[in-house]
Amino acid sequence: MIETFEFINAEFPWFVTTLSFFIGAIVGSFLNVCIYRIPAERSVVFPGSTCACGKPIAWYHNIPILTWLLLRGRASCCGERFSVRYPAIELLTAILFCVTWWMYPPVVAIIGFLFISFLICATFIDLDHMIIPDRFSIGGMVIGVLISIGFPQLHAVEGLPIMRNIEAGVLSIIGALVGAGLVYWIAVLGEVILRKPAMGEGDVKFVGFIGAFCGWQGAVFAMFGGAFIGTIILLPLLILGRIFGWKQKVPTYEDADEVSTAAGSDECEVVAFGSQVPFGPMLALGGLVYFLGGDHYVDAYFTEFVRSFFGA
Repeated sequence: MIETFEFINAEFPWFVTTLSFFIGAIVGSFLNVCIYRIPAERSVVFPGSTCACGKPIAWYHNIPILTWLLLRGRASCCGERFSVRYPAIELLTAILFCVTWWMYPPVVAIIGFLFISFLICATFIDLDHMIIPDRFSIGGMVIGVLISIGFPQLHAVEGLPIMRNIEAGVLSIIGALVGAGLVYWIAVLGEVILRKPAMGEGDVKFVGFIGAFCGWQGAVFAMFGGAFIGTIILLPLLILGRIFGWKQKVPTYEDADEVSTAAGSDECEVVAFGSQVPFGPMLALGGLVYFLGGDHYVDAYFTEFVRSFFGA
């Protein structure tokens, strides 16, 4: 089947690239369901999509991106507005799938679709609830290791069949351990210095997930590169928020890493905009940049650093 994809991709690249865009839009629609339902511990399969008024949404009113545009952002049954974030996530997923297919061979691209889907879900759930569910961190970490063993091309490992599978699995495990360990000790030191929690356990596990897919270099870049890129994006917003006195609502539950606690709490407090910022989106951004081309520069930097450090 992979050979068929490669043949079609070679002969009709525009067709497969366009197909990946539509697949991404459909997956993005499903990710919207996951982002909304998983923190509330609801099934992402049943029941089907419903409007805020409780009426089921017909399939022809549930077409990704297009439906929102045709209905001008309003529900067909009651006229209630629904957020532009829904088509935005669908479009974002579609574009990222398209870019991934364009950059990678079919096997790695399909694996990338899964990796990107996990990043998007974790990002928006963390933005909404200040949590990263374990199914995206621990579950994603385990899936990353198993996929690495089964498809060593994810880590660009070559050689004899069995040996390259083992090597890729080891690289994935090292990536997960380095990523989780790095963030854990940074969190511990941050708590000692600041005398308050610097990061949640969800962030620790999430970087482990990124490391399982991207190796230790990707995990390190997700931590430091993601923080740098995120700060560049966030700083202007914080300045505007301070100027205009923006406010934000944040959950008041004690354990921000427990999904069940988040789902069962409707209490929020209003605080100054930017006073509490989830770190998960920054980590996800760093992992995404690394996966979509940043690996060439990051890996070259680490190679040169090791060569200079050890004098090799």
